[in-house]
Amino acid sequence: MAVSRRTILQLAMAPSLLAPARANAQDLDPMVSRVYPGPSGRLVYVPDEQGNTIHDASHAGSRGGGAATGSTVPVSRRAFAGAVAAAAAATWAGRVRGIPFGLVPSVVAQGAALRDLVPKGWLIGAAINQNQSDGRDTAAVDLITRQFNTISPENLLKFQSLHPEPDRFTFDAADRYVAFGLDRGMAVIGHNLVWHSQTPRWVWDGPHDGLADRATMLARMRTHIATVVGRYKGRIRGWDVVNEALNEDGTLRESPWRRGIGDDYIAHAFEFSHEADPNAELYYNDYNLVTRPEKRAGAIRIVRDLQQHGLRIDAVGEQGHWRLDTPTPVALDQAIADLRATGLKVMITELDVNLLPQAGWPAAGQPPAPESNPYANGLPDDVQQALARYYADAFRVLLKRRDDIARITFWGVSDGDSWLNRGRVNHPLLWDRQRQPKPAFDAVVNVLMTGRP
Repeated sequence: MAVSRRTILQLAMAPSLLAPARANAQDLDPMVSRVYPGPSGRLVYVPDEQGNTIHDASHAGSRGGGAATGSTVPVSRRAFAGAVAAAAAATWAGRVRGIPFGLVPSVVAQGAALRDLVPKGWLIGAAINQNQSDGRDTAAVDLITRQFNTISPENLLKFQSLHPEPDRFTFDAADRYVAFGLDRGMAVIGHNLVWHSQTPRWVWDGPHDGLADRATMLARMRTHIATVVGRYKGRIRGWDVVNEALNEDGTLRESPWRRGIGDDYIAHAFEFSHEADPNAELYYNDYNLVTRPEKRAGAIRIVRDLQQHGLRIDAVGEQGHWRLDTPTPVALDQAIADLRATGLKVMITELDVNLLPQAGWPAAGQPPAPESNPYANGLPDDVQQALARYYADAFRVLLKRRDDIARITFWGVSDGDSWLNRGRVNHPLLWDRQRQPKPAFDAVVNVLMTGRP
């Protein structure tokens, strides 16, 4: 079906909605026309041979049964029904409490689901932890299920978690993570296969406390990838094959993988991954590709090398660990253009916005210095609004580049889940510690609903 984004927004301000409406997705019968209150008239649900369509009849110039024409964009039945119901409830709340209705548009935003608002073909999701994939954190499970169409594992599929000893794999928690996503019809992402961190020492160890030789290390890499990727063949959509292989200047990081195998360890990782699941998407993932042009150039060299060797690579992931002052919208736009010039789609794979000042780690057992932890008691309104503006600006760029983007993943579900806390109190995501949407969520919804690039 389709409905103009302007119409969904105007529903929030519709004086004709006098009481909460009952608008459920199942009510939108593909064979039966329905009428709903609209901004200045009515919304008519009209089934046709191209699919179910919502028309804004208030601009049709007709009070009869004819449907309006005009600009529409595809949305799901769930998105339309949710918008109608939330708008009606918001109107009712505003009238009962005597609040001017224009002051509660966030109620409508909070009824929206990001997965229903992003452009067609986009994946949007979050990295989830084991409490969530095991179903213990029920509030997060509800939020994830409602909002997202993809998940990534925060730690469960890393080498250290899955393969702690040479002859021992631990798949139970990872199996539950994959099932969690598939049971909800989500695209399940695998993160990650080859990284210099969170990899057990035995992987690289050789005799006499030295580094293993090239053949041994390649065999260990191949066994790990064949076993892990092979286990989830056809169930995991795509893999971060190699993670963070670059220094900040764009040269290859001197990791144990590189020291033991050579520069071609990256190519072998992609080769082994494709062998294990020929249909899986394969990604290169790194941070600061937006903020450091020289590092971005290094990522482009990796992509070109893989392409020249005929190896599969489907996308480049910019992690997106950003700050309020960087990257700028101009820098983000240019980075997406540069990466897309390789012919690959771009993914924002670990999105968050760090609000804390840069500071060293506190001493063991000691609290952080107050000046390094300014938001321990909550986020002031001016910073909330600054965060909302930053997310809105970023999503405007992403929407402008909609044909170049394949996925956006937040690194964590809510502020309390974020790795950026680390002994301090950070507020980098769209939901707060009580799993309530923040002004930043409203700002992102507004950008997606209005379609403003």
